Amino acid sequence: MSRRRFDQAMQLMRTKEPRVREDAFDFLREHADAYVGELIEEFAAERDDPGLRCWLLELIAEARSPEALEVFRGQLESQDDSLRFWAVRGLEMLDTREAEQALEEAYANGWVF
Repeated sequence: MSRRRFDQAMQLMRTKEPRVREDAFDFLREHADAYVGELIEEFAAERDDPGLRCWLLELIAEARSPEALEVFRGQLESQDDSLRFWAVRGLEMLDTREAEQALEEAYANGWVF
């Protein structure tokens, strides 16, 4: 997949038109595994749009890449319920021993219920 297509999709996800945003999200969901590094970078850089951050974390979860383990761990203590939800879901979707340990720790510490 080309970086140009990723950049175009990200630009469309930042528009005000809901249908255009959703179409761009759907494209990235279909190709999340090919763009996991770029999605992680975008998530780390995004600070202004909480909805976009949530969508990005959902896309990272869809990629099911071990590369995302630390991203999910970092969101387990988030004040944003949506980000915590997708962090838990992402760890569940990873289905690795490390992800399982992160979830066990989150439940034991009361970060998630």
